[in-house]
Amino acid sequence: MTQLVVPTDQLSTQGTAFDQAVVAVAAGADPQAVARELYLLLDDAERLSVLHGDVPFWTGRLGIMEQGYNHVPYSMGSVPRLGIPGVRFIDGPRGVVIGNATAFPVSMARGASWDVALEEEIGRAIGAEVRASGGNFFGGVCINLPRHPAWGRSQETYSDQPILLGEMGAALVRGVQRNAMACVKHFALNSLENSRFDVDVRCDDETLHEDFLPHFERALAAGAASVMCAYNAVNGEWASASRELLTDVLREQWGFEGFVLSDFIWAIRDPGRSLEAGLDLEAPFAQLRAAGLPAELAGGTATWGAVERAGLRLLGEQLRSYAAREPVEPTVDVIAGPAHVALARKVATRSMVLLRNEPVDGMPVLPLAAHRLCSLAVVGRLADVPTTGDHGSSNVHALHVVTALEGLRAALPGTDVRHDDGSDCARATAVAAGADAAVVVVGYTAAEEGEWVNGRVYVRDDLMALYPEPRTDVERSVRDTMLQRAAAAGARPELGGDRRDLHLLPADVELIQAVAAANPRTVVVVVAAGAVLMSEWHERVPGLVMSWYPGMAGGHALADLLLGTEDFSGRLPYAIPASEHDLPFFDIDATEITYDRWYGQRLLARDGKVAAYPLGFGLTYTGFEQVSVEVGERVADHLDVTVVVANVGPRAGRANVQVYGTRLDGDRAGERELLGFTVVDLGPGEDARVSVDASLRPLSRWDGSAHIFRCPPGAVRIEAARFWGDPAAAVTTALLED
Repeated sequence: MTQLVVPTDQLSTQGTAFDQAVVAVAAGADPQAVARELYLLLDDAERLSVLHGDVPFWTGRLGIMEQGYNHVPYSMGSVPRLGIPGVRFIDGPRGVVIGNATAFPVSMARGASWDVALEEEIGRAIGAEVRASGGNFFGGVCINLPRHPAWGRSQETYSDQPILLGEMGAALVRGVQRNAMACVKHFALNSLENSRFDVDVRCDDETLHEDFLPHFERALAAGAASVMCAYNAVNGEWASASRELLTDVLREQWGFEGFVLSDFIWAIRDPGRSLEAGLDLEAPFAQLRAAGLPAELAGGTATWGAVERAGLRLLGEQLRSYAAREPVEPTVDVIAGPAHVALARKVATRSMVLLRNEPVDGMPVLPLAAHRLCSLAVVGRLADVPTTGDHGSSNVHALHVVTALEGLRAALPGTDVRHDDGSDCARATAVAAGADAAVVVVGYTAAEEGEWVNGRVYVRDDLMALYPEPRTDVERSVRDTMLQRAAAAGARPELGGDRRDLHLLPADVELIQAVAAANPRTVVVVVAAGAVLMSEWHERVPGLVMSWYPGMAGGHALADLLLGTEDFSGRLPYAIPASEHDLPFFDIDATEITYDRWYGQRLLARDGKVAAYPLGFGLTYTGFEQVSVEVGERVADHLDVTVVVANVGPRAGRANVQVYGTRLDGDRAGERELLGFTVVDLGPGEDARVSVDASLRPLSRWDGSAHIFRCPPGAVRIEAARFWGDPAAAVTTALLED
């Protein structure tokens, strides 16, 4: 039996063995050495128990069926005898899914802010709410690259650009880690929803490292405690058992020291193989490992060395987190408190994107002049509906959500704000025709886009085989109830999933066209996360706003922007194509699919297609000019780029500076890639000299034999732009050397 070494001046705070270990780490002891001492205090049964959930599988399933998903923190790997808390999991990413927490705008909306500092502030707020809710782990740093906009869970990630994905994910990690362990997910190539339990995603080594992994490396370098593996297979191996991903890439190439946990229930197919490959924790219940790992250890297909390795990682990260987290325990009143609700409103304001603002009677249709509005029509099926996102694992249960109608009525107390839900197009059109202006709120709900909610999937024979055999009458009753509910679910429509059609619903399009014909001052507000095809109607309306799923205060933010109290500063985090024919191949039901590097803005450029709205695009009520760009010192794979940007418009606003690089020679000559970005607030007539950290990774090539990136020498055009392909960009040329 070992004894933990604690500094003598800290002895009064010893408490449990885990408490002692935390004190030692906080005083400067090596976390891994202290974790090893703690590990030696465990018996064999406890050493196995830290590798899976605490709650028996059928008890956990009953909890989901009766109380819903993640209604309390999921406890995994705790050892009460020694005070080891284990992982107390709370999901995200739009906020804390337990209780009635703050519902922030979805991640794709936050990606549209291009605001790293703001995302770190959100992370700090979410981390505090996790801790105040009884958790110590946030499973909500989702940074999968949405290769196709039909992916149902696009709302959970930030962009299809590795640079933007990585920087925003890293910011969320930094904020969360102040109070809780942050988990980056889903590793890797997870961007098909309906077939996620079946699909094998094929991807060559160069594309994998250049396009689909860099953002994971960036977020982990920011200090994330954990990685969650994906459900899907990668190059013929389930992600949960991929030694290439979980050991070769994570540990040996990137030097990641944290732990890997499985996605829930259906990710691990073989407990021993997953352990040996580098997956440390089975989530969220006592399932395959609890049932099968002892026998695999006895039979030699799993080793005690792998058990120890995983246990040390889990203990080490808990010690690091508890030793470094903020010293003041957040109280429950921080949850959806005034400061966090105000932050949600601020984020929504920074995220919404103005796509069209055409003149009506010689003036842009927006902002609406409140003092001239005697009446305003607010119509559409989403005008007075909470639009915070899907109803899957990321669902945040805010006590109150401000709708578009509520926000506009609150902002216009002296105006006749008329509402119609649009269910009768003729009636809604008549309401709009008689108003000074019309706002049409349309788009998607959890029924059209989001995590796939299909009760039949979970009783598939192959997935049922992953469940332990019920051993008691109570457990058999839970299984039977699950089967009965799944059978009943067969008669109900599915929710969410990948989209088979990227257009708005036909009734929405009909309403837009009718209202635009009846009222020249029509503004359309689109609620969605993935790109929406708009070619059949968008040029018929003078005003067009992408509001995303804007969180619990989204209605107030929308009113602030439409009325000009705030300026639009959101920019698209991806390109919106003009046609579905401009997109890569996508098969919702695929069991095997190949991911290559041709997607998004890059694919459009290769094929000579013009985006309806390009990457990084967004209008404002003022105007900005990139005056000049200079390339400074190169440090490793980064360039220091200095940009002078000026506000040349009539009011204060937020400039978004995007730096692009284009190789002028070689086999990728002409490909414009996002290298870096920043935002800066400027008053009218004001300019600023800003520094942008431009990464050369997007211009580099992966050397698979040496496991490193190499940046080929040659000339690169550097552009400081407002958006991809900006004709008014400031341009210079940099000569890269070996």
